[in-house]
Amino acid sequence: MNIVIWARVSSREQKEGYSIDAQLRSMRDKAAKLGWTVVREFVVAESAKRGADRKAFNDMLRWIKRNANRKKIDAIFAHKLDRVCRNMRDAVRLQALEDDYGVTLAFVENDFGPGAAGALSFNVMAAVAQYYSDNLRSEVIKGMDEKVRQGWPTGLAPFGYINVKGNREEPVQPHPEASQTLIRIFELYSRGNQTFESLADQLFREGHIHRKSQPRFNRTTLSHILNNRFYIGELIRNGQTFQGKYRLLIDRRTFQLCQDVLHGRNRRTGNPTHAFAGGLFQCVYCSQAITGERVRRKLADGSVREHLYYRCANNAPSADHPRVRWRAEVLEEAIYDDLRKMRVPPEIAPWFREAITSAFTDAIGFKSRQKAMLTKRVTELKNKQARLLDVYLGGDVEEAAYQGKSAELKGEIALVEESLAKHEATTLADQQAALRIFQWTQNAAQVWRGSNNGVKREILETVCLNRQLGDVSLYLPKSKPFDFWLFARISG
Repeated sequence: MNIVIWARVSSREQKEGYSIDAQLRSMRDKAAKLGWTVVREFVVAESAKRGADRKAFNDMLRWIKRNANRKKIDAIFAHKLDRVCRNMRDAVRLQALEDDYGVTLAFVENDFGPGAAGALSFNVMAAVAQYYSDNLRSEVIKGMDEKVRQGWPTGLAPFGYINVKGNREEPVQPHPEASQTLIRIFELYSRGNQTFESLADQLFREGHIHRKSQPRFNRTTLSHILNNRFYIGELIRNGQTFQGKYRLLIDRRTFQLCQDVLHGRNRRTGNPTHAFAGGLFQCVYCSQAITGERVRRKLADGSVREHLYYRCANNAPSADHPRVRWRAEVLEEAIYDDLRKMRVPPEIAPWFREAITSAFTDAIGFKSRQKAMLTKRVTELKNKQARLLDVYLGGDVEEAAYQGKSAELKGEIALVEESLAKHEATTLADQQAALRIFQWTQNAAQVWRGSNNGVKREILETVCLNRQLGDVSLYLPKSKPFDFWLFARISG
């Protein structure tokens, strides 16, 4: 009898010690003992590649159909039914192969026999194989869903992180070297003056590698990394977003700066003389970046006059998109006027400073009393818990009542401790910072006008959020609170 051998082993079974070699050995021994001739062997290990078993199975069926008559193939020989038949669809295809080409099934461990009884046994075993496959898939998906809900990614960790086997507390951790490369990628690209090619070149010059087999980063890899929301703690599965518990290496502001560059909302800052280009402003109508352009006009006397304009970078605006184009001098004056509005009248300034001081004094006292109250409450609850345990051990309380009350106290302690952990004390340093910020706002317009382009950009980026230009209007909503380190550096 001429046979085709089929051997398959799953990833999980390989981990448990089963092997392709053991299957092949038992099938070859039985074939030799029975005098069967092995025409061809088909072997697949599922871990080699996703879907490899289905591809190999389909290849085997096609090959048998082409060669069944020419090579006089009588049977497909497998170790047992669930090696070759994983669901009822496979069973139907194998039965059709027998009906059309006369190729039957033979097994080392299963023997279904002839007639209706054999067919019934075969169908029952095929149904059991499908149940096992469906149940395994369901359990795997359930486990993956639960892992994501708990804040951990499934599969291999992305670049910059590493899977740590056996560590249930932190199964995904930053990679010692790759994590530094990841931080550098976002740091460089967020500046807005890099293309993928120039970024890859600089990373290579600095000694950062993607992997040993491919040291240099390519465009596709960098795009995938820079777009991956995993790096800001977002795990996306089945359309839902879950909060990751792994340590974050990239802050949201840096990630968003990179998104602005990637999606055209921030033009790369290649020209330092265009102080307000490079994504500092956006068009209020289409959210494209405001870019700088220099226009040279030849005068009647033969000289050339140069003007700097800031305009919307959208080269294909909609029909209702007005023309957004500002002369540099006009834009600077508009910014100056906006910053000047932060100044309060001189006669009100002393009162305002006193109000700030008074408010912080009250806040410092309130926060201090609040922390003391929470600390006292935790102590009281823990004392209650200790007394409850003493009463229970003394036999005066039933176990059910003890467990219920103990759980209630634990829950209350957890809530109070959580409030205590989130408690942020107001200090004298906060008061001084607020006064320093207020003082800076009183001179903001003058400081801005007397600064160079680099400091002007820093002031606008710190003081204002979502800076936008319209055709006739400037929008500079203020950030809350201001970044104190910048004020201290500029004013001090």
